[in-house]
Order: sequence, then C-alpha cells, then structure tokens
Amino acid sequence: MEIIDRGDEYVLNNSTKYLARAFQEARHGFGAPPGDVRSFIAESWRFPIVDSWADGVNFAQDYALNSVTFVYPVLPNTPTPQSVGVVGTFCTLFEPIPMHQIPNTPYWALGVQLPKGRVYTYQFLVDGKPVLDPVNPQRTVLDNGRTWSRFFTQLCTQPITFEDWELTLLDRMTQRILPFHTDEGQNFLRRYYDTLGKADKQTQLAMAFRLDEPVGVINFIDKLVAREESHRLGDYRVCLRQMDRVLRQRDPFLEPRDMPDQVYDDLYAEMATDSVQGWDTSAYGLLPEAAPPPQLRGRVLASQVRGQRGGVRLGLPREPLLRSCHRHHALQLAADHGAAAR
Repeated sequence: MEIIDRGDEYVLNNSTKYLARAFQEARHGFGAPPGDVRSFIAESWRFPIVDSWADGVNFAQDYALNSVTFVYPVLPNTPTPQSVGVVGTFCTLFEPIPMHQIPNTPYWALGVQLPKGRVYTYQFLVDGKPVLDPVNPQRTVLDNGRTWSRFFTQLCTQPITFEDWELTLLDRMTQRILPFHTDEGQNFLRRYYDTLGKADKQTQLAMAFRLDEPVGVINFIDKLVAREESHRLGDYRVCLRQMDRVLRQRDPFLEPRDMPDQVYDDLYAEMATDSVQGWDTSAYGLLPEAAPPPQLRGRVLASQVRGQRGGVRLGLPREPLLRSCHRHHALQLAADHGAAAR
C-alpha cells in the first residue's frame, strides 16, 4: 500500500456529480432502508473511487495496481469533524491513515495505491470514532459479528456475493446459454479462431476475449450484484433457490450440479417464457417501485444471464439505475453545510 495524491480536482471531478446536492428528498429506495443517506445519493456504488493507475514511468508494473480514493462527505446538519482517517485490511489495521479536507468543501479524501484482484474492508475514524462509509452500499459482516464497509479492486475473481451452491447453479445454466455454445458460435470458432496459431492470436486478436467460459460470466454477475446492481441481489437469490427446488423436484436422486445438460436446457426455455411449473412469483420481496411486472418476475434471471443467443458476443442487460443527477456545485453543498453549522 502506498499513499498517492491525485489532486483535489480529481476528487471533485469524480465526486461532486453524485454527492453535491441538497439532500432534501430521497432519490430512490434501491437497497437502502428508509431515511438512509445512500437513498439520497445517485450511484453511491461508485465509492470509494477505484481507478486505473500509472505514474507515467513504470507502465508495466503499474498495470497490476489500482488507485483507490476514499471520500468522506460531511453531510448537512452534522458537525464538522476535527479529524477523519481510514483503517482497513490494506494497511496496519489499528493505525488509521489521516485524510485531508478539500478546501471550501465538506469532503475529506485520501488516495492509496493497491493491487488489483483483491477484496478489502475498511472503516472511517471520525474524531476517533469508527463509522461505516455513509455512501458505499457494500458492507460485510465479519466472523466476530461486526459490520465493515467493503470494496474490491479491478480483476477481482474472489467470489463475494454468492454461496458455492448458487455459483454451481449459475455455472450450469450459463454453460447452456452462452453464445459460443450455439451451432453458429461453434462454426465461427472452427472457421476463424481455432485455426489461428498462438502468435497470430496474440497479434491479430490481442484484445479479443472469448465469452464462452462460464467462470468469467459468473464472476461478472457476482461483482455486478455486489456493487452496481446490489438492489437486485434478493431477486437473484430467490430465483436461484427456486431453481434449486424445481430441479430437485424433477430428479430427487441427483444433486443439481450432477444433472444432465438437457434438464438445464428445458428449465431455461421455460424460464424464458415464464412457464416453469411450480415457480412461486410471490416469493420476490421487491419494493413496489422497483419490482418488475408480475409476468416478468419469473424470468428476471433468464433475461439478465442469457445475452444474445446465437450471436458472437454476450450482452448482459441490466435494470437501469437512476442516472439523473442534480447540477448543484460542490460549493452549494458547502454553503448548505456551513449554514447548518452556524
């Protein structure tokens, strides 16, 4: 871990679009309980800011690193702290790293350089008191029962969201529906990709990635519902539990991981047409404003996993988050906070 300074302008450019607003009414109810500050923030999953890193000299070495910028916003109607720091698994746990306040704003910030492919937990220390990140929706409960904020760096392949049996179901389902598993996809691979030598693949297709490996798609889904689409995690879990139940009803003598491919082909076809016998759509506990129509609930997972069947790329459509942002400047929030403090 190394402390880096990307400058106050970098922090403001990546923060104010989401944080600079009056906080007078909730923006959404995605994954946040009533009154939670995260429901007032657009795209709170963007924090802390995980970005690429290069010092301009050691490009090969820097590719393995990310810059991570922690931002602690002092919200309106709260006192201005005298000090803010951060502790986490990326540093000596009981030695907080001090953050600095950006002049004339309510933002405290700290940049660090961390390896890619890792999962970290952290807390802020505000005037010596440990607090969770009020913006980042990612949280995890440790073995001791205490809750910490969490984030992961790019290229992380460690499962974060799903349990082993859920990953197994996703693996079996995605194996049957990925685009290169179709006749057209296999024909493309035989005619164009498989005939190339290793050197040609590295030169002609240096930036091409085959999307027919379930492990990559499953990791993508795992990280998607851990961060951007965390408000849909409940639906995924309900759907996977029902898949497990339906499969066990169809063959009580085999574990779902050991069932033949045809069973998954049949289940997927039924899910895509919302015709799975025994599927309980009432099990979805979505908030009314976030829930899809009842006739679509049975195929939430199918629509998000299947991509473009018969194509040569995998598309993963997502329920759009609220993308609109109020155009308040950071100084407006600072003024609101200053007025509240007075």
